[in-house]
Amino acid sequence: MPSQAHRLNNLPPYVFSVIGDRIRKMKKNGIDVYRLDIGNPDLPPPQHVIEALCDSAHAPHTHGYTGYRGKAAFRQAVAQHYQQRYGVTLNPDTQVLPLLGSKEGIINLSLAYLDQGDLALVPDIGYPSYQMGAILAGASVEYIPMRAESNFELDLDAISLDQLQKAKLLWVNYPNNPTGAVVNIDFYERAATLCASHDILLVSDNPYNEVVFDEYTAPSALQADTELNNMLEFMSFSKSYNMAGWRLGVAVGSAEAIDKLLSVKSNVDSGHFEPVYDAGIAALKTDQAWLTERNNVYKGRRDKILDILPKIGLEAHKTSGSLYIWARVLECSERDYVTNALEQACVSIAPGSAYGPGGEGFVRISLGVADHQLEAALNNLIDWYQR
Repeated sequence: MPSQAHRLNNLPPYVFSVIGDRIRKMKKNGIDVYRLDIGNPDLPPPQHVIEALCDSAHAPHTHGYTGYRGKAAFRQAVAQHYQQRYGVTLNPDTQVLPLLGSKEGIINLSLAYLDQGDLALVPDIGYPSYQMGAILAGASVEYIPMRAESNFELDLDAISLDQLQKAKLLWVNYPNNPTGAVVNIDFYERAATLCASHDILLVSDNPYNEVVFDEYTAPSALQADTELNNMLEFMSFSKSYNMAGWRLGVAVGSAEAIDKLLSVKSNVDSGHFEPVYDAGIAALKTDQAWLTERNNVYKGRRDKILDILPKIGLEAHKTSGSLYIWARVLECSERDYVTNALEQACVSIAPGSAYGPGGEGFVRISLGVADHQLEAALNNLIDWYQR
């Protein structure tokens, strides 16, 4: 057997793959585990979205290739959505590119921009793929701090001049995974100005833009720079429209960045099944009022978990976005807490350090769990912690 590529030597295992392997072993031994670790929406998309998929799949002409830029009607629907939702004008032919979920776009964008010796600026608490993409490309990563006392807003002032002169990409993500933090448009304006002045591509990962509570409305980074020259945003149907398994996402923004991303993608995949695009069109064109009802379900779960945290050795602030609660572990190490919760309470929680060096001492709890399972999981945690 030949040896593995050197790039894999620096690539740590993906945290949810490791957790999943442990849970499968427990289940093989007859142990049921409640999964509060993974952001997998438990609720379905609207019924008419599913029907759009089915109707399209029954059509005889929808089973061939859809082209590397995807279906034109889908790109047009995305551009119309950005115009109506954010007041941002996009050319659907040059500034909109469908993705196989935004995770794919994150990795492929890194491959498109980064070489050995290049630098990506990554939040020190963030989605692991920002770091992993840079590692796969052979580039370096430098972490930018996010702190609880600043409501986990990325500290742009902490980026040194040396970092700004070397960096090609700066990653931002709000509503934030894993902290649930949110920002206003002034944050994006400051980030856009900083990146434009140093020829850095500002990449906004925005999959939770419609998972919001407490009357908060999430902005788009594209609102901060109408020229879109140094700006790219990823949106995803996974969390916003309960379509995680459908793997439908979109890159929008700089036409130059879209072309570079497409150069990689066109050598890696051949686009979506057309009915998935048709379902995405249906999701964007439906009355968005159903999102409020869905988010009220998440809000109820958020509040229930926050009430329980003092009983299970955790503390957290109430946040207004994303699918998670980010909680500080009070009486032991984060790794011990996660291990004991899994082995003794049969509840899987994500360790904070999996999201970067700033996550040490925290855990992430998902709201994407059916109410009866969440109730049982919280009861197990209380029984375990208060023994």
